[in-house]
Amino acid sequence: MPADLRAVTLPRRVRDALVNAAVPGKAAGMQAYMKSAMPFFGVPSSPMRAAVKAVFKDHPVESFEAWRDDVLPLWRGATHREERYAAILLTHDRRAKAFQTMQALPLYEELIVTGAWWDLVDDLASHRLGALLRNERRPMRAAMLKWSRDDDLWKRRSSIICQLTFKKETDLELLYACIEPSLASKEFFLRKAIGWALRQYAWTDAKEVKRYVKQNEERLSGLSRREALKNIG
Repeated sequence: MPADLRAVTLPRRVRDALVNAAVPGKAAGMQAYMKSAMPFFGVPSSPMRAAVKAVFKDHPVESFEAWRDDVLPLWRGATHREERYAAILLTHDRRAKAFQTMQALPLYEELIVTGAWWDLVDDLASHRLGALLRNERRPMRAAMLKWSRDDDLWKRRSSIICQLTFKKETDLELLYACIEPSLASKEFFLRKAIGWALRQYAWTDAKEVKRYVKQNEERLSGLSRREALKNIG
């Protein structure tokens, strides 16, 4: 399928599917809850995923370039937030598993920087960046260390939470190094990310998290400390 035809056809099909799945009266409340400038169609999460996946099922995923050139028009052309959720779902497509390499990092960087809110960024950081880190540890490690010092809040947050699903495979040296540049920040989303990442690792090694919190007690914000120790007896 020609790239220009793909770019028109897929966004249109996704939009039609979302409009058909919308629940009257839901949109305003969803937008208010998310504090989003972008409006919603009003499609709850499960029906949204089902509607979008039905569209993707019959849509070919032939190559990295074709997949990327489907994700970007969905994202860039979105008029409603569910269309951006759809773009993220396409990055999760099992047929795109082979594309989770450093080649995909510029795509995810654009989505994270332009998404600039937790409902979009956190999924991309913990799952998509996490997949890249698993697949290409050395270059991704260097990239996340660089992101941890970036001026962009959401790139910093992403570097901190990119290992949320790693459990025993967590690279503690990388985690602590990504936290370090943001310890003095007063940004809520960075303080929350630090606590969240530590709390998640505490399920694997509570003793280590308690040690880290104690060692850095004066530098960690109250929010980060509370979050880190939330599930530790």
